[in-house]
Parts: sequence; structure tokens; C-alpha cells
Amino acid sequence: MFKVTHFEPKTLRWWQSQSTKIDMDPPYQRHGRLWSTTDKAFLIDSILNEYDIPKIYMADFTFGSSRLNKKGLPYAIIDGKQRFEALFDFFTGALVLDEDFVFQDKPSMKLGGLGYTDLQKNYPDVADIFDNYSLSVMRVIADDDEKINELFVRLNRSKPLTGAEIRNAMTGPVPELIRFLVSHDVFKSCIRFPVSRGQDKNAAAKLLLFEHSGKVTETKKLTLDQFTKDAKRAPKDRLELASRRVIDTLDRISGVFLPRDLLLTSAGILPVYYWFIRQRMPKEDTVIREFLVDFERKRKANRALVSIPRPGKSPDRELVEYDGFNRNTNDVTSHQGRVAILEKRFAKCRASAKP
Repeated sequence: MFKVTHFEPKTLRWWQSQSTKIDMDPPYQRHGRLWSTTDKAFLIDSILNEYDIPKIYMADFTFGSSRLNKKGLPYAIIDGKQRFEALFDFFTGALVLDEDFVFQDKPSMKLGGLGYTDLQKNYPDVADIFDNYSLSVMRVIADDDEKINELFVRLNRSKPLTGAEIRNAMTGPVPELIRFLVSHDVFKSCIRFPVSRGQDKNAAAKLLLFEHSGKVTETKKLTLDQFTKDAKRAPKDRLELASRRVIDTLDRISGVFLPRDLLLTSAGILPVYYWFIRQRMPKEDTVIREFLVDFERKRKANRALVSIPRPGKSPDRELVEYDGFNRNTNDVTSHQGRVAILEKRFAKCRASAKP
């Protein structure tokens, strides 16, 4: 079953009353809070000045029970999450009008910087415009997650979705496993890189691909997309084994790195550190972070020496090579080269530490 029709017109006030009944984070959705305050305020500006805004698509589960209704709520957002967040933020006072806001029906009114409660109290006629604005929402009735995921991708086709966001909307075991992997403490506490555009899911996909392949491999978008598609037909037990191996290594990694670790400010380095730590003996975990901190300190100093040569000082060619590998972080040679350099220098460090 798959059907897309118009909801009968509902006001913003009605949708606000239903806010707790809407699943804002179904599996295919992007991370929320992507819009800036300026973006959100502009949406409110458009509504108060009675401009049209794009349609919103909502899965409607009120027609009956559905296996897609994971949270048991009447509705789930398909497209329009950022708009709903902006609307609800204005209702609750988390968002106010831009300081430069102009109410076009009466430009002399000074409404800039006011919130919804201010409008209700001092300018009820303006608040009524917001309350009674009729939102154009499309009702999507479906019992097939592939149809909903495909609709999400099609609706966002002209938008700059990242590879991770598109893969997250695909069906099959890989997107589900990736969503499970990013719930690990490494992704929740240790990483310092942003995750708003699915950078965490992208990194997790690379780790899963490594384990599924049994080796370091290329992690470009096309490769990860193909892996996601092919996994639908692959033996399920092999994929589950790969995910368990990822979890085992992530458990070790969580003991190596600190919360919001400065070593993990780049998503591109996590697969390298992952494979490097995976190849070490667990008893070595206690000295790995100290080694990596020292390695990064030397690499920074070496880059400075390359930029500004000093008499009698020659750059470390191996560190220069490492920096070269960092320019193409998804190439197999980049992964292999960086891991190999780390392994070589770590072995040398361990040998020199022995009495």
C-alpha cells in the first residue's frame, strides 16, 4: 500500500497541539537542528507576512496498525523536519523574530526581537495570523519502508544531501547496523567532529566495510553505496559478525580516547585509528593515546619546518608522506599508508621503551 494525498487543512495551532504525537526522528531522517536561527526566523517571517511555504510530507498511521510505526505515534515526519522544528521553537519561546523583522501590513509596528508570547500579549491580531496559518501537509499512507525511504530521497534529490544521509534512507541491513553502531559510546562521547550531516554514520559505514571485507579498503561514496546495496543479498551472518567485530574494537577505542578527544576532530582519521588499534594487542591500549599525541605533536612541528625551513634542520620525510596521504582520506592507499606509518613508528617507540 502506498498513497499520497492532502491532509484536510490544519492550522499551525492544531499542529502544535499534536507535536507530541509526531515522530520527528524516524530512521530515514537527517539529524535535526540543521537550520540556523536566521533560517528559522525567516520561516516565521514568511508566515506572518502570509507568504506560501513548501509542502510538508507526513506519514499517517491513524489509518490502522503498521509495522513501520516504530514508536506507536499517529504521525512521522518524512520531509519538513526543519520547518516543524522552527514552528515549534517559535511556539515554545525558543525562537524570536529577527531584529530586522518588518510586518508588511503595518511596517510602523516594531515587532523585531519579539517572541510568540509577546505577540499574544501585545499584538494578538498578529499572533492570530500565526495560529491560524494553514499548513500544507501531504498525508503519506504506506506499509512498505522502501516506498517511504524512496519518497524521502526523491523529495530531497535537489537538495545537497550527503552520502551518509542518502544511505541512511536506503533499506536493508547496513543502514540499520550503522544506526546501531553510532549509538556506541565512541560516537556519543569520544569523537569531536560534527555529526549534523551524518558524519558519524559515514565513519561507522567505513568501519563496517573494513570488517566485512576483512581488510582496509577504499571508502569512497560509490563504494559505500554499493556495499549498502549488495548487503541486501549477502549472507546475513557474515554482516552480523562484521558488526560484532566493529563493536569489539570500538569497546577498546572507548578506553583509549578521552571524551571529546582532540585527536578525533576529523572524521577522516577515525578509520585509520580504528584499524591501527585493531591490529594491536589489547595490553598495548594503555600507551596508544600517549603515542598518538606525541605523533601529532611531531607532525605539527614537521609541517612548520616544511613551511619555514631552518638551517641544519631537515623535515621528516615519513611525516611529510603521512600528510600527503591525508589529502585523499578515502583512497585505499591513503588508509594503508597512514596505518603502516603509525605501525612502524609505534613499533620503534615500543622498542626504545624496553629496558
